[in-house]
Amino acid sequence: MDRASLHPARSRWIELWNGKQALGWDHHGTPVFKFRWAPGGLATRRQLRAMRMCPGGQEPYALLVWRNGKRWAWLYRLDLAKPSRTASPAQLNALDKAMAARRTCGRCHQEQTYCIPTSDGRCIDCMDAASYPTAA
Repeated sequence: MDRASLHPARSRWIELWNGKQALGWDHHGTPVFKFRWAPGGLATRRQLRAMRMCPGGQEPYALLVWRNGKRWAWLYRLDLAKPSRTASPAQLNALDKAMAARRTCGRCHQEQTYCIPTSDGRCIDCMDAASYPTAA
């Protein structure tokens, strides 16, 4: 029994990289490119996000594979990508309220400049006050 048959997802990549040149070779009809070998006009989701764009409902155009098939990413066409939507004022207001709730201490109810740990729900001042009992 070989390693490829032990894990079905791995077998797909081992099969893909069995000594074949990955440039232009297709995997179930999708072109596959090695790292830094993809033609211009293609971008990953992260690259699209950095350009403030999104795939816009298009199917992946190609597959980018590196580290001998252990890492991969879908590539999308830039000419079909659409600009990302901007948040409405109501959405931004809701996010501000949610972040204010994360920064509010559950004991002293003061809003801090950092997010309160969810494990304790108290700010650092309240944690320090609880660990040092005051003399009566």
